[in-house]
Amino acid sequence: MEARFADSTDTAGPVWDDRERAALVALLRVRPQRLSWRDITAEVTAEGSARKVWEKYVTPGLFGEEEEPVRHAAHEIAAWNAQGLGFLTFLDGDYPVRLREIHEMPPVLFYRGTLVPGERAVSVVGSRAASERGLGIAATLARNLVEREITVISGLAKGIDTAAHTAALEARGRTVACLGTGVEMYYPAENRRLQERIAQQGLVLSQFWPDTPPRQQNFPMRNAVMSGYGRATIIVEAGEKSGARIQARQAVAHGRQVVLTDFVVANNEWARELVDRPGVHVAGSTREVMDIVENAVFDQQSADDLIARLVELARWSHQQSNGR
Repeated sequence: MEARFADSTDTAGPVWDDRERAALVALLRVRPQRLSWRDITAEVTAEGSARKVWEKYVTPGLFGEEEEPVRHAAHEIAAWNAQGLGFLTFLDGDYPVRLREIHEMPPVLFYRGTLVPGERAVSVVGSRAASERGLGIAATLARNLVEREITVISGLAKGIDTAAHTAALEARGRTVACLGTGVEMYYPAENRRLQERIAQQGLVLSQFWPDTPPRQQNFPMRNAVMSGYGRATIIVEAGEKSGARIQARQAVAHGRQVVLTDFVVANNEWARELVDRPGVHVAGSTREVMDIVENAVFDQQSADDLIARLVELARWSHQQSNGR
């Protein structure tokens, strides 16, 4: 797989190849001068090359040999490929276009399952300690989304997430699980079989190194990816300190549509504070939620979506013409 920074028809632009990917992984692993991942991403974007950024910050002798971390990164990438793990950098052509739109764009992604470029997707999220009513609503919404050929995104957590994923699979639809761990981990442990099933029938996606265990700070980052990947976020049931609260706020910042059930608004101050924000809707029934999804979210494709689809088509055509 090969992608160019320049327009896909421009043969003069710098090539993003395996050497560049290895240099990016080395930068993210080493973090020279304590650069954040976001800083590294910005510099690689500005330079058009991870190797140039590596050479800028890493002098010979600093690690015994200047290229040792890059060689190690190349071996890591080869091992991930051998294990059947999907690996993408933010400059690869298959990287989800909508994630490039958000401030928290992950520089790398790992996945198991099947990528679907430009897919229509909506997050269904909520409390881990969900009520039976909430679980039922999540399952109904997931089935309704599947009926409309909309992908169900959730976070594989207990409660609402599990209900949404399970209902989507049972309805023979597509679901995407965004993890707060690496793709080689199973959290919570009781969802191991569900995670494997999603990997076989949908997509398991993570921005963390494959062996990353669950850490508290990972889950808000996971919520940002869920918000960015989809067109909208539906909050079924949540508390004042729920992770769903974080995703709702992130979705507003991302310019995504947010649908809050009236139950969430009635029971949470943070939800009431969001009600008057642009793109935030309140629904009193599953029918109202689906009306909002159909009319406010997917009624008309935005110019940005059309441009993104054209870019993806151009990249695909360029890859086909070059035998990739």
